[in-house]
Amino acid sequence: MSSYNFISFGTTDLSAPLVVLLHGRGANETSLTDLARKLNPEHRVISLRGPIQLAPSSYTWFQNRGIGRPIPESLRQSLDWFYSFYESANSEASPVAVIGFSGGAAFAGAIALDKKIPLAGSAILYGTVPFDAGLSTENNSLSGAQIFAAQGTRDQVMPPELMEKTWKYLHTESGATLEALKSNGGHEITPDVAAHLKTWIDRVVE
Repeated sequence: MSSYNFISFGTTDLSAPLVVLLHGRGANETSLTDLARKLNPEHRVISLRGPIQLAPSSYTWFQNRGIGRPIPESLRQSLDWFYSFYESANSEASPVAVIGFSGGAAFAGAIALDKKIPLAGSAILYGTVPFDAGLSTENNSLSGAQIFAAQGTRDQVMPPELMEKTWKYLHTESGATLEALKSNGGHEITPDVAAHLKTWIDRVVE
């Protein structure tokens, strides 16, 4: 496990809402810079690097059995690592939202499902719920959670069957308070999704 590496955006006020960005597999803390700059500058935005190094400048949140399929033991180690980061970064007990893209989306979903820390909201962007990864995904496992989900209609990166399962679970089984949209694009955060995401974050953290 690495130490905590991140880039900060927005305010430096430790009492402000905290928004944590979780990059995709094989990327790093610089990959969501464009998104970070579109979010509310009155929030404290942290783009965090995953704890597992795959190659130079290439990191992930957990080892997997294939795209969107975390290995439970690896996921648990990384969740515990994240909770230590959370304690160090949120000394003022501010509202916290976690925003995950691709592989980071599964990690954001895992944090919400694990229910070990209070969250204002979790965003699952162009990724999957972590099914069969040691966390309950039974009916109402996300009851009371604020979830934002986005998928691309032409996404050729994520397994279609897992994306369909995620969409169905979030809408009909999870029990979450859900805001969801599909963009007419591929595996990328489109301007319309970024705009909707900003509005959703502003609402859930206030």
